[in-house]
Amino acid sequence: MSRATTTLPGDPPGGRRAVAVWSIGVAVYFVAVIFRTSLGVAGLDAADRFHVNASALSTFSILQLLVYAGMQIPVGLLVDRLGTKKVLCLGAVLFTAGQLGFAFSPSYGTALASRALLGCGDAMTFISVLRLGTRWFPARRGPFVAQLAGLVGMAGNLVSTLVLARLLHGLGWTPAFAGSALAGVVVLVLTLLFLKDHPEGHEPAPFPHQGAAYVRRQIAEAWREPGTRLGMWVHFTTQFPAMVFLLLWGLPFLVQAQGLSRATAGELLTLVVLSNMVIGLVYGQVVARHHAARLPLALGTVTATAVMWALTLAWPGAHAPMTLLLVLCVVLGACGPASMLGFDFARPANPPERQGTASGITNMGGFIASMTTLFAIGVLLDATGDDYSIAFSAVFVLQALGLTQILRLRGRAARRERERLVASRVETVHVPAA
Repeated sequence: MSRATTTLPGDPPGGRRAVAVWSIGVAVYFVAVIFRTSLGVAGLDAADRFHVNASALSTFSILQLLVYAGMQIPVGLLVDRLGTKKVLCLGAVLFTAGQLGFAFSPSYGTALASRALLGCGDAMTFISVLRLGTRWFPARRGPFVAQLAGLVGMAGNLVSTLVLARLLHGLGWTPAFAGSALAGVVVLVLTLLFLKDHPEGHEPAPFPHQGAAYVRRQIAEAWREPGTRLGMWVHFTTQFPAMVFLLLWGLPFLVQAQGLSRATAGELLTLVVLSNMVIGLVYGQVVARHHAARLPLALGTVTATAVMWALTLAWPGAHAPMTLLLVLCVVLGACGPASMLGFDFARPANPPERQGTASGITNMGGFIASMTTLFAIGVLLDATGDDYSIAFSAVFVLQALGLTQILRLRGRAARRERERLVASRVETVHVPAA
C-alpha cells in the first residue's frame, strides 16, 4: 500500500514528543476516571454514611452522569474553540474540587453537589484527550491511540478498585477521598507547565468568533452526518452494561444477590477492568488494520453481553456459579473498548474543525444509557424488595433500543464514508509535490 493512502497531507508527525505531550493529557483523564469510579467501591459505605436507600444512592451516579452527558456538546465546542490545554486545566480544577467536597460533605445534599461538580470536570477530559491525539498523531493511528486512551482510563478504574477501596476501609471516608484529591493537583500542574495543543507547524486555522449561529450550525452539521449518529448509538449500546456495573451496582449485586464477600466481589470488579485493558489493545490493533471490523466487533460485544447477563440472571439456583460470574466479568470488560468504536464512526464523518463537537455527541450516548440504567435499577430494586434479577433486566431494554438504531443507520453511514474516502483520494492525487 502506498504512503499516500495511509498518510494524509498535513498529518502531524507523531514521535516521542507526541507521546510525551499526549501522556500528560491522558494522565488528567486517568485521574478523572479514578474520581468518577470512586463511588463504585464506596456505594455501601455511602449508603451508611448518608442514611439513604437504593434510589437515593443511585442518584449520586445519575446526577454525576447527567452533568457529564449534558456537558458533552458544550465541551466539544469549547475544545474546538479554545484548544485542549485550557479545557483540561478547567476540568482538573473542577473534578479536584468535587472530590475534595465529597470527602468533607456532612450531608447527602452537599455530597450530591460535589458529585455534580466532579461530573462537570470529568466531562472535559476525554474529548480533550481525543482531540490531543488527532493533533499530535497521524490519522492512521487514530483508532489505536483512542483505544489506548480508553485503556489508561480503565487503569484509573483499577486504582479505584484496588487502592482507593483499601484506603477507604483502612483510613476511613475523609482521609481516603481527600488524599486521592492530591492527584488532581499534580496533573493540573503538569498540564499548566508542559502540555501543548499541537506540534509546531501544525497550528489550526484561525477561529473567528461567530456567536450562537456558529454553535447551532456546528451541532446541526455534525448531527446530520449518519456516521456521527451511528457512533453515538454504538457508544450508547456498548458502554453502559460495564459502566453501571463498575460505577455503582456491581458490588451490591455481587455481595447482596450473589452472596460473595466484599473481597471476592472486589476481585471480580478488578477482573472487569483487566479484561477491558487487554481487549482494548486487541480491538485497537484489529481496527487499525481492518477498518471494516468496527461494526462486527460492536455487534458481537452487544450480543455476548446480553447472553451472559441472561444466563446469570436466569440461573435457577440461589446464586450463579463462580465460573459464570467470571465469564460475565470478562465479557463486561469488552464493553469499554467496544464503545470506543463509536468514535471511529464519527471521526471520518466530520472535518477537523468539527471533531470536538462530533466527539461530544458520540460520547453522550453511553452516558445517557448508563444514567438511565442506573436510575431504573435503583427504582426497580426499591419496588421489588431488592430483586436484582428484575432490576438488571433493564439492561436488555436499552440494548434492544440501541441495536435497532445501529442497524437502521449502518447502511447510510457506510455509503457516506465511502463517498468521503473517494473524495479524499482524489484530493490527495491532486496535491502538488513539495
